[in-house]
Amino acid sequence: MCFYTGMRLDGLRYAGTIDESQLPYKIFEAGCALYNSNTGFDMMYQENKVFNLKLAAKTLSGLLIRPGETFSFWRLVRHADKHIPYKDGLTVVNGKLTTMSGGGMCQMSNLLFWMFLHTPLMVTERSGHNVKEFPEPNSDEIKGVDATISEGWIDLKARNDTDCTYQISVAFDNENIIGTVFVDKRPQVLYKVTNGSTEYFRESGEIYEYVKVERAEINADTSEITGQKLLYTNKCKICYPLLDNAEIKEAKN
Repeated sequence: MCFYTGMRLDGLRYAGTIDESQLPYKIFEAGCALYNSNTGFDMMYQENKVFNLKLAAKTLSGLLIRPGETFSFWRLVRHADKHIPYKDGLTVVNGKLTTMSGGGMCQMSNLLFWMFLHTPLMVTERSGHNVKEFPEPNSDEIKGVDATISEGWIDLKARNDTDCTYQISVAFDNENIIGTVFVDKRPQVLYKVTNGSTEYFRESGEIYEYVKVERAEINADTSEITGQKLLYTNKCKICYPLLDNAEIKEAKN
């Protein structure tokens, strides 16, 4: 109650308009695999996760984020299961991977955060997972760009400080979830997000991953890189065996 009351009283204008028509310019698209066989749990929970994601997508796909509006994951998704209940999927509780109703929703927030990083939208609230229970399905994926969510506690928010309207789309094929961002005006700048250095440190007997997340600005007409900056350094505890050749440094006191 306090979580949503706070949003009603914070003075922000929250995005809530779904438009089935598509804005004219596509600025970014990304897809990720729906199924992860490395969790150690029955694949039934992966199927349940996909079911949950498709319920949530109905409240998100086609959303317009107009100038001055703020995107809030939970403000949009809170009633996605009003008519059809979520199924049990995987989620992390107190640092441990377990199952619960609606589990797997973080894959949606992860995708949305990744999409926002490729736009001028200002991410105002994001929390990375503190613990990584299993490796990414694809070792070439960018690390440190996840966004955990927990209703009543942790949200994903992004504010539109530009004079453009952005639109998000979420779709599915047999193996992937696909997110796309559209905009109403021809973009002048595109973005490319990469990892800088990734290091592993042993701290109090635990292994932690530190990964730099960087972003380049690219001229949309010439493809010339016009700027590069460090966005943040992501830290999380690793709870699975690293490769034998992984260098693990001792943390400095």
